[in-house]
Amino acid sequence: MKILVTGGAGYIGSIMTKKLLDEGFDVIVADSLERGYEDAIPKGAQFLKGDLLNNQFVEELFKNNTIDSVIHFAGYISMAESMENPSMYFTNNVSTSLLVLEQMRKYNVANFIFSSTAGVYGNPKHVPIPEDHPKNPTNPYGESKLMVEKILSWYNSIFHINFIALRYFNACGATLDGSMGERHAPETHIIPNAIKALLNNTEFKLFGTDYDTPDGTAVRDYIHVLDLVGAHVAALKKLSQTPGGYSYNIGTGIGHSNKEVIDMVQKVSGKKLNIAHCPRRPGDADKLVADPSRAKNDLHFLPQHSDLETIVNTSWEWHRKNK
Repeated sequence: MKILVTGGAGYIGSIMTKKLLDEGFDVIVADSLERGYEDAIPKGAQFLKGDLLNNQFVEELFKNNTIDSVIHFAGYISMAESMENPSMYFTNNVSTSLLVLEQMRKYNVANFIFSSTAGVYGNPKHVPIPEDHPKNPTNPYGESKLMVEKILSWYNSIFHINFIALRYFNACGATLDGSMGERHAPETHIIPNAIKALLNNTEFKLFGTDYDTPDGTAVRDYIHVLDLVGAHVAALKKLSQTPGGYSYNIGTGIGHSNKEVIDMVQKVSGKKLNIAHCPRRPGDADKLVADPSRAKNDLHFLPQHSDLETIVNTSWEWHRKNK
């Protein structure tokens, strides 16, 4: 089976590609390298460099390759950046998805796994959050992902393209051997930013201490990247056995505050952060914690590496080795 991984030179996409190759799949990676890295693409994958906003590139991708399924990671991921430049997020995240879906329809590619986000829920009315919770994104990033989910529902209804939208909570961590990890530019995630501040002996900015949470800092559900890519393999198997359209939360059901994360980074590193307290970022929710029971029941999804200490340990090893 041949899988197209869009954005396969990025953090999750490259680790996904390695997982697929290890599972015996043939993999094509399509990436513009705008925010990905060619040296992150595992050996054994076919790499095609191009912009998914270029319709000619997308059409040739499908015309020249027999593709069975698409795993779509390509997209911008920063909530804060989306508040500064919403047009960029709507153009890139929605239009690339639509161009890929149109070529899937044309070339009879049946299955689409979508990299979505817990940001579709916005500030939740209740926690943990089930998949049928109201969708009220608080930033254009979350809105762009919700728009694609709606498009997927229509393409499933009209053209019978099967899909699974995986709503990530906070993807984090690195491979257990420290060989592959998180490398974003710009980097907006708390764990790598805290680690980088320690390694570079710089100030760490903590955004917001006035959230409606026990210690005043935002609470998030952290899912290790190895567990996350395992969920995608389970999603592929699900669509091969039971075609249709589905959405799943990919999280642990356990929330950790920013303060708890900082404390763990200091524990693992043995170093103390120089913390600057800054105002909260616009668009950030107080608390996002998954109800992962649907993924557990349908995909047999059980995280193996998503305790906070393992997450921070693997992140620390990756960044320390690749400073």
